[in-house]
Order: sequence, then structure tokens, then C-alpha cells
Amino acid sequence: QVQLAESGGGSVQAGGSLKLSCVASGYISSYCMVWFRQAPGKEREGVASIGEDGTIRYSDSVKGRFTISKDNAKNTLYLQMNSLKPEDTAVYYCAADSSVHCVFSGNGGAWYLDFDYRGQGTQVTVSS
Repeated sequence: QVQLAESGGGSVQAGGSLKLSCVASGYISSYCMVWFRQAPGKEREGVASIGEDGTIRYSDSVKGRFTISKDNAKNTLYLQMNSLKPEDTAVYYCAADSSVHCVFSGNGGAWYLDFDYRGQGTQVTVSS
């Protein structure tokens, strides 16, 4: 059983930056790990993933602005978010699984439920 705890959310103005962290209670080196987000009234979507082999993927909406990284020694997943926009406002969740297909699914909500381990989320609010 792995527990995930996100932190680093907050309120920033458009163009600002935030760095989210997701600390795992166990080893994460062999897991697919993904940052999801869910804005009010919208479907949950995957925004960045890092696979067991280190393959990194981003959704088109954040590509070039967000960077996902992982420190296996610290069992921590990160999401550096730059050039934030009001449309990035959402609750951000991290998720981990050792057997899920680590490729973005068109149905983010369903894909999120495939992950065995999911955090409680951290709020990110970007004002214009």
C-alpha cells in the first residue's frame, strides 16, 4: 500500500510559477506516475506522466510550460508549473500504479480510477 500526499498548491497571478510535490510512503521507481487535475465543472484530465522507464508525456494544454520530474531517492514526484494561466486553475492530484498503461487516455476520469494509489489533491488558483 502506497500513500500519496500532494503539497505546493496556492494562489498565483497569471504568468507566475508553482512547484507541486507528491510524497509517496513507499518506493515509486517502478510505478507509472501521473499528475491529474480537475477544474470545477470539468472532467478530470491527465496533464503529465512519467513512466516506469522514465518516458515523459504531457498534455497539449501544458506542454512547454509544465515539467514533471521524480526523485526516487526521496520517493517524491514533482510538477514545476511555469507561465500559469487562469485555465490552469484546478485541484491537482498525483496518482501511481505499477501495472496501468502509462499512456494518456482520452477519458481522464476513467484513467484516473485505474490507478491503485491516488492523493487527496492540492488546489491551484491562477488569477488574471
